[in-house]
Amino acid sequence: MHISPYGYDPVRLAADLANHPPETLDELVTRCLDAGLSREWVPGPEDLTRTRELLARWVDVVDAEPGPDRAERLNALLASGTAHPRLTDHGGHWHLHYRDRELPLAGVLHALVATGTAMHLAERGMDRLGRCAVAECRLIYADTSRTGRRRYCSTRCANRDGVRRHRARAS
Repeated sequence: MHISPYGYDPVRLAADLANHPPETLDELVTRCLDAGLSREWVPGPEDLTRTRELLARWVDVVDAEPGPDRAERLNALLASGTAHPRLTDHGGHWHLHYRDRELPLAGVLHALVATGTAMHLAERGMDRLGRCAVAECRLIYADTSRTGRRRYCSTRCANRDGVRRHRARAS
């Protein structure tokens, strides 16, 4: 996954994995590769469990109030899974990595998700992660809209809620 800067792609992957947790290691690997994650790791038996633990901690960040509480939780996630930035070359493409070399998949995901979330929130705003406003849905979304007013996980939920509100006003 070419991330420049880290941000939306890892946050989108984290939301996808949190909303629809992988059942097997093979599924986790496939979804990471499909999302564009560079294959610089060898999957191991602990990766699925460690990724589920990471996602639980990331969901705690999502569910925290924007501001100091969210920052504190995210800082703890950063401290436990990232390393000093280092220049890395992939076929002539120099960029920064925020992780040590030769990490297993779960370690790579930890660094990507923590750093990507921090950059996403710092660049776009601390309120740019949330859960769908439709009460029976509650899936996680990352707000990358220009206005920063996203409240729904999908257009489908936004339309469904709009129809519901319209019908309530009409009756």
